[in-house]
Amino acid sequence: MHLIGNLNTYIGKEIGKTGYVRNRDLEFSLKNIPKEELLKKIDLTIEVVDNALRKLTPELLAQEFPVMVFEEKTSTEYLLVHLAMHLSYHLGQINYHRRLLDE
Repeated sequence: MHLIGNLNTYIGKEIGKTGYVRNRDLEFSLKNIPKEELLKKIDLTIEVVDNALRKLTPELLAQEFPVMVFEEKTSTEYLLVHLAMHLSYHLGQINYHRRLLDE
């Protein structure tokens, strides 16, 4: 759920203007989410990200990201690269755990 909340917050809310409200603590404490519900949330998040990224222009990418995420302000482009790497990191973790379950 953390990845869903992360993408909905930084891409959906801030770039796509979806009005998403994040509950970060709940993202880490939810357990036993039904597979169907999780897949539906992933599909909705993909749609939100796609819609938001379609709105981007080179000018918007160069602009300062509207929320302070790090110790100093960054461009939207920089934050999107950071999010892509953060997502890749977690996908690697998921793949590692998948392999453990396959053994």
